Amino acid sequence: MKNRKSVLLVFLIVSMVLFQSCTETTEELVIVANGASNYEIVYRGDATESQYQSAQLIQDYIFKITAVKLPITDESSQGFAASKIYVGTLDSDVLEGHAISIKTENKNIFISGGSDAATRDAVYSFLENQLGCKWYAPNVEVLPKKDKLVVNPIEYTYKPEITTRTVHSKLYYDNHAYADQQKVTYEAFPNYAPGARVHTFHRFVPEEYYYKSHPEYYALRGDKRLPTQLCLTNIKVLQIVKDSVAMLFKKYPGATVVSVSQDDNQQHCQCEDCSRIDTEEGSPSGTMIRFVNKVAAEFPTKTISTLAYQYTRKPCKTKPLDNVLITLCSIECDRSAPIEEKCKDFADDLKGWGKISNNIRIWDYTTQFTNFLSPFPNLHTLQSNIQLFRDNNAKWVFEQHSNHPSDLFELRSYITAKLLWNPDLDFNDLLTEFTDGYYEEAGVYVKQYVDLIHSKIKEDKDFFLFLYGDPSEAFSSYLSKDLLVEYSELFKEALLAVAAKPKIIARVKMARLGLDYAILEASRKNISDDFSLTRKGTGGALEINPRAKQRLEDFKATCASNNVTLMNEMGFTVKEYYSNYMLALEISQKPNKALGKNVIALTTPKKYANENPMVLTDGALGGSSFYSNWLGFEGNDMKVVLDLGKTEAISSISLAFLQVTNHIVFLPETVSYFGSLDGVSYAKIGEVNNTMPLDKKSKVNDIKYFDFEFATKNMRYLKIEAKNTKTPYWHHAAGLPSWIFADEIMVN
Repeated sequence: MKNRKSVLLVFLIVSMVLFQSCTETTEELVIVANGASNYEIVYRGDATESQYQSAQLIQDYIFKITAVKLPITDESSQGFAASKIYVGTLDSDVLEGHAISIKTENKNIFISGGSDAATRDAVYSFLENQLGCKWYAPNVEVLPKKDKLVVNPIEYTYKPEITTRTVHSKLYYDNHAYADQQKVTYEAFPNYAPGARVHTFHRFVPEEYYYKSHPEYYALRGDKRLPTQLCLTNIKVLQIVKDSVAMLFKKYPGATVVSVSQDDNQQHCQCEDCSRIDTEEGSPSGTMIRFVNKVAAEFPTKTISTLAYQYTRKPCKTKPLDNVLITLCSIECDRSAPIEEKCKDFADDLKGWGKISNNIRIWDYTTQFTNFLSPFPNLHTLQSNIQLFRDNNAKWVFEQHSNHPSDLFELRSYITAKLLWNPDLDFNDLLTEFTDGYYEEAGVYVKQYVDLIHSKIKEDKDFFLFLYGDPSEAFSSYLSKDLLVEYSELFKEALLAVAAKPKIIARVKMARLGLDYAILEASRKNISDDFSLTRKGTGGALEINPRAKQRLEDFKATCASNNVTLMNEMGFTVKEYYSNYMLALEISQKPNKALGKNVIALTTPKKYANENPMVLTDGALGGSSFYSNWLGFEGNDMKVVLDLGKTEAISSISLAFLQVTNHIVFLPETVSYFGSLDGVSYAKIGEVNNTMPLDKKSKVNDIKYFDFEFATKNMRYLKIEAKNTKTPYWHHAAGLPSWIFADEIMVN
């Protein structure tokens, strides 16, 4: 049986001697002409199934391009074709594992990689760069059709510096062929044990099992132990975690990585021992790395992953063991500009970890998690950020996109993958290539939209583009009413350009989805006559703005035809958004004696809606995000007084409240309504209890109306008190104050 050295020798010598002279030529190689070919595809004698499939890819795509099918044979039984396309993996001492090579010599073509996966990467690189094949989305490929297929002489080798490339997009997870074409992974956590991929402390030491009997296993916060994080200096906790990791590797023998990582909060242990270590190390990552090193030492042939995230992001002094994978997360960063420009602290932390570890995985973020479908103009930052990661020893980059469809989903997924493979590609060329290829004649207008919205955010140097923001923050910036009109005109031109192409129309409408959503939210906020929920009808009565209603229906239809189901990471669905918006349209046209009337806050609001209680009667209705027109109260009850301006006969009061449980935004326990004629003496009108009290299964994202109807009463002043729901001990933010968010008092 051949050994690898002899196979390699045959592989190289055959090309030099068998069919051609040894003189190198600079002439183009004619693979197909006049419906025939002098080429055959040759795979190595010891080829794996994967390598054979790579040879088949060459055969399939040449056939698609020319309608000529080249034969495939192994090197020991080659035919008498004059020229060869050799496909195979070279020995590691010739070509390193991730490297690829495409070379021509004596009319032969050599396509190879240092591994099976690299060989496949080499084949797709050849098909794209030499033969002109393009893949813009799953099942959207653009191929040349040629009677004569030629290849220019080439000698090309490339070794990607980012060796594990992940774009968190279902376009890749659900379509492995497309992932191969763009050279990214099929899943978010390749080689990780299921159930142990991130935020694992609560899985290893569940509070339901241990907290009551062993509170000392958990974080000391103030004078109380809370199950927010683990106490990393408790030796029993260490043993429990070691046992849990051992069990996972035993249960999943094919897994090579287990995450031992903090839960998703900043409530780490402040006991005397943990605090002492953190002080010595200069960062709370000190206790983490010392703890994880002890776990990793038990599994020297495996990898233990941990997070450098939020409170552990700053590097410590202790060097992680070689089998500890540092996953460094950029969640806090402003996305309106490159990280090195707007998030220098993170860049410094990256460089710091690079000095003590050669095993760094970047967890970067590329979308708005509170609003998947909102315009999120950060495409201009992707290249510089990926280059920053590459230049600082990051071999593994995970770009957390939305997974589910979101703003410019196909474009964003495509460009991110391309830049992970080669961070030095020309960004504008990539953008033009995609928009022209995917949107065809409409592409020039889609690109103008992309260029324009990005130019506008660059002009606004003070804008903080946050992962947990809302389009309403940008209505005085890159989503102003005038710009919304300008963007809309570009998409009108785009649709006209492809009016006879239904498939391309559908792609353009999907690209427009973010703009549609922004305009819907602008209309909810009533930013102009055009962008409003209502308008004055005949006789002066309010009626639903037909433009808002039609855009909502178009939005719903586009979502349905593209299987867009989620609005955000909290599980708020398009169906729920549509229902809530329809309710907002209904409410907005109702008469409201509170509209525009003065509101005084008796307790202090904080941060949101400019802390202005008049937001409660401005006619703009709050959306599914706490940035969207909601008045917030942190850690206190909400108490406000509404002055109707004169005595009114009323029989109903309503006020909406928001719930976003993972952001400590809870519905109030109760809402009480009081009435007064003089603003001094108040009588209780009634109380509405929360019929959905908070528990571990509570809906993450919701809007609830606390309505109360009663026998008609005369009053001028209304006092509203909403009782805060305290953060429960089991919540990831235990020990922190919770929020109440309210909007739009309705009185009739």
